[in-house]
Amino acid sequence: MNFNYQKIAFNLLNDLPPRQKEVIVRRFGLESGQRETLESIGKNFGLTRERVRQIEENAILKIKPQLKKIENVFQYFQEELKKSGNLRKEDVFFSLLAKEEQFPYIFFLLSLNNNFQRFVETKETYSLWTINLDSLNLAKKIINDLSKKLREIGKPFSLEELISFFNHLSKIKKEHLVSYLEISKIIQKNQEGLYGLKDWPEINPRNIRDKAYLIFKKEQKPLHFSQVAQLIGSDALVQTVHNELIKDPRFVLVGRGLYALKEWGYEEGFVKDIIFKVLREAKRPLTKEEIINEVLKQRFVKKSTILLNLSNKKYFLKLSEGKYTFQKA
Repeated sequence: MNFNYQKIAFNLLNDLPPRQKEVIVRRFGLESGQRETLESIGKNFGLTRERVRQIEENAILKIKPQLKKIENVFQYFQEELKKSGNLRKEDVFFSLLAKEEQFPYIFFLLSLNNNFQRFVETKETYSLWTINLDSLNLAKKIINDLSKKLREIGKPFSLEELISFFNHLSKIKKEHLVSYLEISKIIQKNQEGLYGLKDWPEINPRNIRDKAYLIFKKEQKPLHFSQVAQLIGSDALVQTVHNELIKDPRFVLVGRGLYALKEWGYEEGFVKDIIFKVLREAKRPLTKEEIINEVLKQRFVKKSTILLNLSNKKYFLKLSEGKYTFQKA
């Protein structure tokens, strides 16, 4: 539904005395788009902060009787909030109603009607509007419960996975759950539509390393550092990406310029280190073929490279039956 919120707002101010009108216009940013404080307006008028507050209060009392004329506007606001579970993050809510230049007028109109309650931004939530405190309390409980569970599990979920994984969420409409989660600063959604904790790199990548980590998680396979740079985009220099991968313990060099995630089971070290680990874990001598097969699970190298390392008598010993073991310290 299209309303001219600017015209509606200024029509409400027509009968106000000039000073009251100016205070309202400046307090709600109806001309500049920027709301002014009581103190700044008071300095301009040569009045105390409290006196400006009284002028604003008296102006709103004069406007209130006119609100019956715009009941259809308030009804529209209420219907939109009901669709979203009785609450909505402020900027999202306003974006549903009109273009950005209309936001100050929407804010002003909502502020006149006691059915709509605004909660300012906190460390846990963004600014929001609600018509039902029970819905807000439910949203906060869901956010709190989910944040604890997500930290325990340690991985992000799609909205559908959240609903199926946490049984009690199936009783809540999907669109309501979206509204509840979007007010949270603790749980956030990434570009792929996955929900997780804001401090996770999968959700909020802070640097090249985090962006590279997301690339590997998405591709699910070892990648050359130049491929990683290309997939990150224009802001990633190839050499910078290479340097960051070297320094970050989440990544393991598994071939010539080829990296994989350590969490996939890849071990750090040179080829000789991998051979040593294979022999030590086997707790018995192994054939050349057995060693090659195991090393190739960890490193993308030529067989000749493995054999060259295996022939190093400083570290490995070939037994009479043709099998290999490692040299005792």
